[in-house]
Amino acid sequence: MRLLFLGDIVGRAGRTAVVERLPGLRERWGLDLVVINGENAAGGFGITEAICDEVLAAGADVITLGNHSFDQREALVFIERQPRLLRPANYPRGTPGRGATVVEARNGARVLVMNVMGRLFMDPLDDPFTVVAQELEACPLGTACDAVVIDVHAEATSEKQGIAAFVDGRASLVVGTHTHVPTADGRILPGGTAYLSDAGMCGDYDSILGMQKDEPIRRFLEKTPGSRLEAANGEGTLAGIAVETDDATGLARRVAHVRIGPHLAPSGPDFWE
Repeated sequence: MRLLFLGDIVGRAGRTAVVERLPGLRERWGLDLVVINGENAAGGFGITEAICDEVLAAGADVITLGNHSFDQREALVFIERQPRLLRPANYPRGTPGRGATVVEARNGARVLVMNVMGRLFMDPLDDPFTVVAQELEACPLGTACDAVVIDVHAEATSEKQGIAAFVDGRASLVVGTHTHVPTADGRILPGGTAYLSDAGMCGDYDSILGMQKDEPIRRFLEKTPGSRLEAANGEGTLAGIAVETDDATGLARRVAHVRIGPHLAPSGPDFWE
């Protein structure tokens, strides 16, 4: 199976890059499943129903979120009726929405997609390790599903690596989001799980984490309240990871960094060309 995971969509630049490029990538690479983190899609803060529908229509199968899940208050309502939009599974019991879902890929495979949020330097949610273990026990790879994709929305690389090692051999892909900076450590772990510490972002990289540069710099210099952060609006770049899994085991066979657009060195899965 051919999987593509793209990092956090940031603002209009990220949305435009996804909408314009993803349909062609699905066809060109013969993608079976696409997962995208969309927690910064609405001007850098949360996601609206209209944006969610736009990204799904462009070819995403599942959209994951993170600490900005409910910055747009309408998300508290529409997330209940959109099963392909996931907030972190370790939010407190009773939080609207869901943190995991099983979807059918284009090749007919059953894929468990899960979203959890780290706790180091983040909001003190429930233990992500325990939640991941519970979800994998309820839907184990190889019996209840054919592949497992886990988005770990976290600040600390150590926590992301810890979760990946914890589930190595029980998931197809563990990929980090949140920092908006793509890391260079995409690889297959000893047990067969593909891993990347951070997928980066889909957005304008001539920015500070996808935001226009002036206000963040002013905040660093002056340490006082100021204007609202605004998403950068230059040409967007897609960033993420491509994974090919073994149909027999659901574990990873090949991985490649994905970077398409200005400012970053281009990269993609040459083995699908």
